[in-house]
Amino acid sequence: MALDGKIAALGEVMQLAFVPEDFDAAVEHWTRVMGVGPFFLIENIHLEGMKYRGQPTQAVFDLALAYWGDIQVELIRPKDDYPSIYRGEYGSTGNGLHHVCILVDDLAEARRVCEAEGAEVVIEGRFGTSEVIYVDPGTGPGTLVEILQQAKEGPDLFGMIKAAGVGWDGSEPLRRLG
Repeated sequence: MALDGKIAALGEVMQLAFVPEDFDAAVEHWTRVMGVGPFFLIENIHLEGMKYRGQPTQAVFDLALAYWGDIQVELIRPKDDYPSIYRGEYGSTGNGLHHVCILVDDLAEARRVCEAEGAEVVIEGRFGTSEVIYVDPGTGPGTLVEILQQAKEGPDLFGMIKAAGVGWDGSEPLRRLG
C-alpha cells in the first residue's frame, strides 16, 4: 500500500513531546538519567490566533526543548485551565507520549491530507511567522500529531538547541530563552 496522501507521507517525525505531571522531575529525568540536554525553556507562550476545536482560547504554556541525536524532545507545562490540548481529554499523559511533530513546507496541503483522512484539527495558531496545527487522527493506539510550517527567515532556533547538545557536559541542564 502506497502512503501517498496519508499523514505519514507529510514528513518524518522530528519530535517526541510530553506533558508530564511534574515538569521539573521530567527535566531532571531526561537530563540526569537519559543524558539528553541541555533543555531550553521558553515561558508564557500563547499562540497568535490560537483556537481549540475552532474556538478562540487564551491558553498559555511553557515548553522546554532538547535533542536526543536527531530527535527533539519537548516537555510542556500548561499555565492555566483555558481549553487546550494540555488540559482535559488531551491533558497530561503522566510520563507517556503526548504528541509527535512533523515539519512541512505547505500547511494548507497538510490540512487537506489530514481532512481527507478524517483527522480533526484540535489546536491551531501562529508562533511568530511559523504556523502550527495539532490533529487528532482518531481512534487507535496513536497520539496527536503536531504539524509545523516553520518560518524561513530568522535564526535557526532548532539548530542552535541541537548544537548545544553535541558534547554537552551536563552543566546548566535547563536554560531560559526569551
